[in-house]
Amino acid sequence: MNNSSNSRREFMKTTAIVGGAVALGGVNLFGANASNALSKPTQNKPIKCKGWAAFDTSGVLKPYEFERRAVGKNDILIEIKFASICHSDIHQIKGDWGKQIYPQVPGHEIVGIVTQVGENVKNFKVGDRAGVGCMVDNFEGVRGDEQYDKNTLFTYGFVDKREPTGISQGGYSTHIVVNSHFAIKIPTNISFEEAVPLLCAGVTTYSPLMKYQIKKGDKVGVAGIGGLGHIAIKLAVSKGAKVYAFTTSKDKVADIKGFGASEVIVIEDALKNTQALDAYKGKLDYMISTIPVQFDVASYVSCVKPFGTFTQVGMSAKFELTLSNFGLAQSRVNLTASLIGDMKETQEVMDYCAKNKIYPKIEVIEAKEINKAWQKVLEKKARYRYVIDSASI
Repeated sequence: MNNSSNSRREFMKTTAIVGGAVALGGVNLFGANASNALSKPTQNKPIKCKGWAAFDTSGVLKPYEFERRAVGKNDILIEIKFASICHSDIHQIKGDWGKQIYPQVPGHEIVGIVTQVGENVKNFKVGDRAGVGCMVDNFEGVRGDEQYDKNTLFTYGFVDKREPTGISQGGYSTHIVVNSHFAIKIPTNISFEEAVPLLCAGVTTYSPLMKYQIKKGDKVGVAGIGGLGHIAIKLAVSKGAKVYAFTTSKDKVADIKGFGASEVIVIEDALKNTQALDAYKGKLDYMISTIPVQFDVASYVSCVKPFGTFTQVGMSAKFELTLSNFGLAQSRVNLTASLIGDMKETQEVMDYCAKNKIYPKIEVIEAKEINKAWQKVLEKKARYRYVIDSASI
């Protein structure tokens, strides 16, 4: 594994100030039937793929033809139907988290149909609906808390000598080969389009919310209402919590109330002007922050009751947040963080959302719109998750 991948993983393990905005995730003229035009996958032969890749730190993606490794004994091959865009795709590709290897195909929210299974695979069969998130393999076979294990292979940009390109390649593509343990079943009572953001944004918020054991009547704050935050609101509301949503986007207020938030607090500037938070000091039982940029952490933490819990899952561009010791000491709040979720939790959130009809708010786009969508994410104009139709690759 290259030095940047090692340092990134070690940072994740030691600080865990990450999130699904975290985890690890041009114009296309190939046509809508490109996937069907590919030759049928052959056992023990590399898989021909088409995708959209970055070739440098500019963040501009272009069409890219490449091969994936052959399906191994423990692998499944998935024909990708949809992949969604996570803010962390942009951070990683632009080199915010360390030097990258290019060409690199991003994307760690992936759904599709299983088209081939390895001889040892028991949990999937051809034709199954499957989903892949931020992880695709573990060379030591670890089970449970996979996201914290040093041998776990993340979905894109990590050195993998089995791959013809030399690194793992993500979901902005037509196919993916993954160890079957790192895929989950997609229930039939949720559409692929609505299921796909749950593979990262969903589990990244679900994991800490469930660990806190939210119950009816709890006052829960959600800071940062984007791809992750809007799902966090819906999950907390489904558990009976009274949700306070904190946003810097005035034009999101109506949407946020529609997600079920009891109150919406508009912050002038999350780093330099947080006066609107003063009225909420010591009011909340719990707060989860999905904010993916530098912000005044202590001011947000102060909204939680003494000895309550604040969890950071948003990932800033430089892997660090500026903290005020004095502010945190005054608050007496437990400051925690969380990294995506394990495979058990990933299946749990998918099943829970399908059963309870908790659907992300999405906008389906064609591959040729990816670069424009990335710019809108950076400008906080996404409403709230862009989903790429893989048929357009």
